Amino acid sequence: MSLIEKSRLMARVRVGVLTLAACAAMGVSAFDAAPKATADDKHWLLGPVPQPQDNVSTPERVELGRALFFDPRLSGNGTLSCATCHNPALGWSDGLKTGVGINGTVLGRATPTVVNTAYNTQFMWDGRKKSLEDQALGPMKTPEEMKTDFGNALTMLQSIPGYREKFARAYPGEPIAEETVAKAIAAFERTVVSNDSRFDRWVAGDAGAITLQEWRGYQVFKDPAKGNCMVCHAPPNFTDNGYHNIGIAHAKGAEDLGRFNIRKAAVLKGAFKTPTLRDIELTGPYFHNGTAVTLMDVVDHYARGGDDRSNVSKDVRTLELNQQDKLDLVAFMKALTGSQRSASIPALPQ
Repeated sequence: MSLIEKSRLMARVRVGVLTLAACAAMGVSAFDAAPKATADDKHWLLGPVPQPQDNVSTPERVELGRALFFDPRLSGNGTLSCATCHNPALGWSDGLKTGVGINGTVLGRATPTVVNTAYNTQFMWDGRKKSLEDQALGPMKTPEEMKTDFGNALTMLQSIPGYREKFARAYPGEPIAEETVAKAIAAFERTVVSNDSRFDRWVAGDAGAITLQEWRGYQVFKDPAKGNCMVCHAPPNFTDNGYHNIGIAHAKGAEDLGRFNIRKAAVLKGAFKTPTLRDIELTGPYFHNGTAVTLMDVVDHYARGGDDRSNVSKDVRTLELNQQDKLDLVAFMKALTGSQRSASIPALPQ
């Protein structure tokens, strides 16, 4: 056996020993199935989708919102739709480090996923929008993003019989206006839900839905002395809907104060909204500026306690994680991916 082959064998043995040691510490065998979920684990199960009283979902509203979400004619130059940046095939994000708006304008922040925004209480990385309806108009009204001329857009919608019929069915007695456009898009976005991942099935009672490694990662995730992830990625949607400075380093001149621009509290300088981890496997790159390419990059960032600690959150600290812990944690996050449903582009009214 060559020296290279011996080295590779020893590396595999070391990983195996780490795995066995981790299992022994938790009182399980490396060959056991994942333990059953306990009553305490049930708090991860998502409840019904919240809906505002003035925009309760109906099939007609969802159908209208789907058309508007995919219609590029709502943008200033007719080339961008909501789905351009929130692409169903890319985890309802865009797969880019930071978003790209109208005429190829490179934006300063990554595109958040639409997945499970129905459960959010605040919206955008800095929380400047307070409802899903309000958020729906945000990119349209931003000159660097969709740059929608609402006068022209509403005239277009009012001139198309198919759209007139859809609005009449969805919002009878209400005009075709910014408000009804926002409500319809929000109604559609509330259907983009991930609540049936393998982890969800395990919590619901299917002990075989996750692997032992994924279960170990779950233990690391929720242990305050290990990953301490649950302090921000709280149940049931893996977010506390709060804002934290997690130690992201910015190039000089490219600093982003985040939530501080909205609320002038010193603790919020460089703080950004906690994203959900549901479907996180599909939505990289990660962080508000897309600087983490992989989930392991994310774990490594937290393990070293961030990079810029000048105003870092009190909950971000150096973590005592070995390589097996990190691998297990990544495996657990991948178990949060739900079933991918078809979201083909609808036939748009002409």
